[in-house]
Amino acid sequence: MAKYSGRVRDPQALGQFLEQARVLHGLSQRELAAKLGVSQRYVWEMEAGEPTLWAKRLFAFMRQTGMTLSATIDTEDEDE
Repeated sequence: MAKYSGRVRDPQALGQFLEQARVLHGLSQRELAAKLGVSQRYVWEMEAGEPTLWAKRLFAFMRQTGMTLSATIDTEDEDE
């Protein structure tokens, strides 16, 4: 089991973490989209860090309040 961690400073960094997590778990965008009940385009937009108004406001809020966000990717399968 491996874990990858890092700081998430903006929507693009979050998208990179999401993409790495998907790849490490052996899922294509299409497979993940099907599991989540969303379109493949939505997965692509999330991984690309497409800045929605909500995301822009969230990261602005975090910057103004000194909050940091971190992400950890756990490569252990949930089924194990």
